[in-house]
Amino acid sequence: MSFTWRRQAARVVPLDEHGRVYLINARDPGDWSKPAWWEIPGGGIEAFESSAHACARELWEEAGIRDAEIGPVVWTQHVNFTFAGYHFDQDEVIHVAWCRSDSQHEPQGLELFEAMAFEGGRWWTLEELLASDEPTLPPRLREFLPALLAGELPDEPINIE
Repeated sequence: MSFTWRRQAARVVPLDEHGRVYLINARDPGDWSKPAWWEIPGGGIEAFESSAHACARELWEEAGIRDAEIGPVVWTQHVNFTFAGYHFDQDEVIHVAWCRSDSQHEPQGLELFEAMAFEGGRWWTLEELLASDEPTLPPRLREFLPALLAGELPDEPINIE
């Protein structure tokens, strides 16, 4: 029987002043047969931490982005996945954030498996992302991102499963 981490998590869609989204390139350090993917920053919500605070912390730890304006929860999803040999079962809230892209972004606090997994990050235009066939997390990012880039925030969070 394998161990399952059940947790609440927060992710963030970082948008810059040029209408681009910041994504992190990663691989599963426990299974190199999986293809690499591009993901929005995020992770588990710590005890007594709000989801917005978790997003700000994760942006700093995973992307070196400080001083982001964390916006509302725009999407939700429930995910099950295996990473570094661990099984995760998590409910995620996904915020939008507005950031400046005028500096080099380097992770500032990766955990061991994240450091083994992360292969860099970059700002993507919508056109670049739509033209790419590389996997993304969340998987339906290409479907829901255009509305956010157009400034259309949902009245209630959208379940993007």
